[in-house]
Amino acid sequence: MTENSNPDILYTIVDEAPELASASFLPIIRSFASAAGVSVGTKDISLAARIISAFPEALTEDQRQSDDLAELGELVKTPDANVIKLPNISASVPQLVAAIEELQSQGYALPAYPEEPKTDDEKAVRARYDAIKGSAVNPVLREGNSDRRSARAVKNYAQANPHSMGAWAADSKTKVSSMPGNDFYANEKAATITAAQAGDAKIEFVAKDGAVTVLKDAWPLAEGTIADATFMSAKALGAFLSGAIEDTKADGTMFSLHMKATMMKVSDPIIFGHAVKAWLAPVFEKFGDDMAALGVNPNSGMGDLLDRVKDNADIMAAIDAVTAERPAMYMVDSDKGITNLHVPSDVIIDASMPAVIRAGGKGWDGEGKKGDTNCVIPDRCYATVYDETINFFKANGALDVTTAGSVANVGLMAQKAEEYGSHPTTFEAPADGTIRVVLTNGETLHAHDVDAGDIWRACTVKKAPIENWIELAMDRQRLTGSEAIFWLDANRAHDAELIKYVTPALEAAGKADLFQILAPREATAQSLKTITAGNDSIAITGNVLRDYLTDLFPILELGTSAKMLSIVKLMQGGGLFETGAGGSAPKHVQQLVEQNHLRWDSMGEFCALGESLNFLADVKGNAKAGVLGAAAEVATQGILDNNKSPSRKVGEPDNRDSHYWFARYWAEALAAQSGDADLAAHFAPIAKSLAEGEAAILAELAAAQGPAADIGGYYRPSVELKAKVMRPSATLNAIID
Repeated sequence: MTENSNPDILYTIVDEAPELASASFLPIIRSFASAAGVSVGTKDISLAARIISAFPEALTEDQRQSDDLAELGELVKTPDANVIKLPNISASVPQLVAAIEELQSQGYALPAYPEEPKTDDEKAVRARYDAIKGSAVNPVLREGNSDRRSARAVKNYAQANPHSMGAWAADSKTKVSSMPGNDFYANEKAATITAAQAGDAKIEFVAKDGAVTVLKDAWPLAEGTIADATFMSAKALGAFLSGAIEDTKADGTMFSLHMKATMMKVSDPIIFGHAVKAWLAPVFEKFGDDMAALGVNPNSGMGDLLDRVKDNADIMAAIDAVTAERPAMYMVDSDKGITNLHVPSDVIIDASMPAVIRAGGKGWDGEGKKGDTNCVIPDRCYATVYDETINFFKANGALDVTTAGSVANVGLMAQKAEEYGSHPTTFEAPADGTIRVVLTNGETLHAHDVDAGDIWRACTVKKAPIENWIELAMDRQRLTGSEAIFWLDANRAHDAELIKYVTPALEAAGKADLFQILAPREATAQSLKTITAGNDSIAITGNVLRDYLTDLFPILELGTSAKMLSIVKLMQGGGLFETGAGGSAPKHVQQLVEQNHLRWDSMGEFCALGESLNFLADVKGNAKAGVLGAAAEVATQGILDNNKSPSRKVGEPDNRDSHYWFARYWAEALAAQSGDADLAAHFAPIAKSLAEGEAAILAELAAAQGPAADIGGYYRPSVELKAKVMRPSATLNAIID
């Protein structure tokens, strides 16, 4: 599947619905691009490929794969990079285990994931697998800062064809609940590294008896880097969660936990596990040892727990008794009994919170009934964004999509800035003691007294990405004239250090009066006020807020974040074009397998393709690529203007239909343009064939829907079966091929 040539554009092989869509769309891209002498290659960064590449010694020669992620990681550090990056799985432990088991069933002799490694070999295997978990891809590829906004065509369509929005009531009981203290926000310390402090630091645990354990050796800290450290008290977390459950019951609302266990792959699964334990506290008190003997790990969620104890009648009876006393639970899938606490990766905050807000503060309980919900977000660093959004809509009513402006984002993410909980530097305290950062010169930079089970983490943001981020923000404001806000909290240690970079840079450029610096709560209120008035705002944020806001505002404004234009201006001059979120992709795959209908919307891919081709024209002077890019933008507008995006229901047009229409509009635009006669002549007969073949093509696509579809695997589908399912129109294939 992998291609190691040096093509003009690299298209990533990923997972789930976006990868299924690629089986239909990529042949079209390659066919059209080849007419302009533009080559399109692939790199496989799927979860399955990353697993396979990590264990070459366990596999046959035919099964082995190159480490495409590492290769792409080097490419994005060069001016030649032009990568279209689709959303990939950021695996939780249950997803990782499921992918390993599927690969094993396909004949890959991979080692099992060691849940509790004991031997050195098991620990080594676990370390290799842990490197694949969570946000293993994005930090490697994002060698630049993010410029994310809605494409004009998409915004125009959303205003003319508004998506559904739930009504907000002033007396809604929906709210956000967070820890009052002793969380990551409260305990954070930050400092900017001086020349005298630079070098390889160590993270150490000092036990009460003075014994020192090195948790991480050789942690590089360059001059100008902002280095943070903080922790969340496990005792305070447990008390908060227990109180939140009782508070929810008293309010008569649903309990819902909103985390990011996929990206923050060390801290958030632990927090998730605390919630499972709090929900089933009486069961753990009585049967804790029995459940441990059955291999129960609350961090893996209620689904795994129930599967392990299902044959123990006493434990199941105790669970039923506790559940009967608890408040209603927010459901991921009411029909299948999948609760908010079932699987850590099922509820991802940046998708789940906007969904609740878009629905007027409503969630669905176990009986499929809508109701208000207590949105539990333990840490306060960014919970205030959602709290303020809910308060705003309670006071002002739902957003009017037809008149609303837009919130674009300039995000600080280059070189692993604020890397989603900093997995390599996040630890669960092994005992009571102190966790500290010791610099290469012997100085202790940060130290926290911790209790056993506390969650301690550190992260860094380097100087060059910060300076590039500020420059990008000034450039975006200059080009748009929009309101521009740095979402930075002067009362938070990390943000206070960033402000020390931002303020002098704006003053030196003579642009301080064009920007505001506001804490997230105040920035949220100001941005909502701005877009409600029909104006635009630029949110200039760190990496985690970039992730959250580029789902929140697009879901409110456009109905989805998958249609956002996401450009990463790589610091060495290359381009990375991201294609939108994949949070609902698992449900899309399930529907395809059951009904052969793929409702994934490739609008993000359409937008990224146009930008990638335009970038190729600008950087490489390839005029034909520019003609292709301009025509791709016309095709994108055609999809929107003519309502050719996928429907959600089987028997109606799906993703494959939208690809036909995109190809047709693209060919027609190329045939009609006057900038390149050769391209016009080449695409004129193609456009004619696509138009004349409309009835046959749509009939062939429609005929495929309904029966179950076999793609040969979830994490590692068969290339042949995937192509058969996603390219069912012989008429279309003959024209394209």
